[in-house]
Amino acid sequence: MRRRLTAGLGFRIALATLAVAWLGVAIVAAGTLIVGAQSFVDLMTADGHPASESQAMFDASVGRVVLMGMGFAVLTSIVLAVALAGRIARPLGRVGEAARRIADGDYRARVSREGPAEVVSVADSFNEMAAALEEQERLRREFVVNAAHELRTPLTNLQGYLEALRDDVIPADRETFQSLWEEAERLVRLARSLDALPHPGSRVVGPELIEVDVAALARAAADLAGPAFVAAGLNFEVDLPPALLVLADPDGVSHVVGNLLQNGVRYTPAPGSVRLRAAERDSLVRVTVSNTGPGIPPADLPHVFERFYRVEKSRTAAAGGAGIGLAIARELVESFGGHMGIASADGMTEVWFTLPTVSGRPPRGAPGGAAEGRVRAGISTGP
Repeated sequence: MRRRLTAGLGFRIALATLAVAWLGVAIVAAGTLIVGAQSFVDLMTADGHPASESQAMFDASVGRVVLMGMGFAVLTSIVLAVALAGRIARPLGRVGEAARRIADGDYRARVSREGPAEVVSVADSFNEMAAALEEQERLRREFVVNAAHELRTPLTNLQGYLEALRDDVIPADRETFQSLWEEAERLVRLARSLDALPHPGSRVVGPELIEVDVAALARAAADLAGPAFVAAGLNFEVDLPPALLVLADPDGVSHVVGNLLQNGVRYTPAPGSVRLRAAERDSLVRVTVSNTGPGIPPADLPHVFERFYRVEKSRTAAAGGAGIGLAIARELVESFGGHMGIASADGMTEVWFTLPTVSGRPPRGAPGGAAEGRVRAGISTGP
């Protein structure tokens, strides 16, 4: 404890402050007691007083006052040094203690905003870091739990079918093998989604971007999805201009548009409607898929792009996929230098993404790259 006290920042600050104060007092005292005394004696001697008497008079008056002032200055400097050291060292000590708590796994640790402006800035930065770490830990835990759940369901079904086949509870007919194939295919799709999804904190490293026509790619995706809308009893509207040129990966853009249309089929109750539209504005191409239905609760909107997050919690095959599609889509869009967002209100849900046009794309390294998806409760007007 003694070593920690003597080696601490507060002790060093106090020691430095005392050294400066004592040096100033020593200089003033030396000047007064040596130079001032000699000048006083010379003046008194010139006036006819003996030198010894003049020196005694100086010591009894000025010298005593100087010594008392030195004592008071020393005590005052000690008090001020301790106060200053504590004002700086205590907040930093709390930051260190909070850092140790975070290292031990307590991501709720925060520090109060106390001390000088620089120390307050350190506290603010630490609290922002702690909040980010807490959020990442929440995402990591949810990722592990949800991934385990997604794997457990088809594996449990497969195990049940195989046990039933082994015990001759169900016949080994085409229908049984079809069910087994569907569960195996579900595992394959999940594995492919996990391969396509970067690890938390990483970014998609996309292929070399080329000039592509977003309108043509969206039109092709709409043609592929058309039969699914007819089978679901939904009204599907397409509003696309002749051409919209951007720099992107054509396979990635097709994947994103296809995923949004699949979600439209999956989450729009019949006889609802889904609309695909695209337009250019302010050097940006905006592609939007909107659908009617119950919408997304405001509490769920900030999380829809998270890995494995699903608004519908039952996780049945009929209720949707694994909750990875939108996360992959946003990563792809942002790797092309675009933005992605979602809004839901008044029975209408709208998912959109924007990409810079060929003429509007900034040079490499210039500001204006990928940004986080924008989410709000209400129909988005977006960029």
